[in-house]
Parts: sequence; structure tokens; C-alpha cells
Amino acid sequence: MTAQTSQSQRNIYLADDDEDDRLMFLEALLEVNSNVVLTQAEDGKQLLDILSKNPKPLPEFIFLDINMPKIGGFECLVQIKKNKKLNKLLIIMLSTSSDPLTIFKAQELGANFYAVKPSTFDDIKILIKNVLQMDWISIQNDKKKFRLT
Repeated sequence: MTAQTSQSQRNIYLADDDEDDRLMFLEALLEVNSNVVLTQAEDGKQLLDILSKNPKPLPEFIFLDINMPKIGGFECLVQIKKNKKLNKLLIIMLSTSSDPLTIFKAQELGANFYAVKPSTFDDIKILIKNVLQMDWISIQNDKKKFRLT
């Protein structure tokens, strides 16, 4: 078991190449819950580099953008799922696309959930709040809840 600085502190990661989206996500997160530590990556390569250093503790879950330079979200997801130390991490794919084929591909590659990127600050807060309050064990078994709204 890993020691944390605070019992109530939560640890999540965000990989997104859009700096404005990362900043808005961070601001929304801090408004929803100031006890969450957010580790940010600019692309899939940077995320994989961070994870390769065996951070303690590992993130509770990762928000992973699909369209990024260097290593995109799908390729990053595949690499995480191949790694025995990381393959149990909970992954929420983020995309501006609501295309059913994209959503299906995310599910087939092993993502736990899929969310269309919210377009407003309030909608980002709602998404974050919902994710932080999820009962991960019971909801993971319900494939109908793969797409978060």
C-alpha cells in the first residue's frame, strides 16, 4: 500500500495537447474538489514517460484525449493496457467526436469510459463531479454506461 500525504487527497491524470483545455479542466477540478492532485501531460508520449517512472501513488484514473501529437490517445491506451503494472488503471477517453465508431474503438481497445469534451466550463465541472462521485466497481459492469454524459 502506498502512503499519501492526505487520506482525502485524490490523484488523477489528464493528457491533452490543448493548453487552454488543460487549464480550464484544472480550474474546474479545483472548484469541484480542491483535494485532488492533477498531473498533466501534453500528449500521449509525455503521459507514458510519466507513468514509466512508476509514480507513487498511481492515478485513480486518467482522462485521455484521443487526438494528440507524438502519441495519440488510442495508441497511448494500447500501451497502457499492454503494461502489467498499468493495465488496471481506469481510463476515460476524451474527444470532441461523438462518432459511434470512435466510441466503439475506445471501448474495444480497453477504455473504461468515453466522454465527449464538454464545451462550457460548467459542463466540465459537471463531468468532473460525476466522475469523482462514481461507484467505479458497479458501473464498470454496466456496458450501457460506457459513454459519460
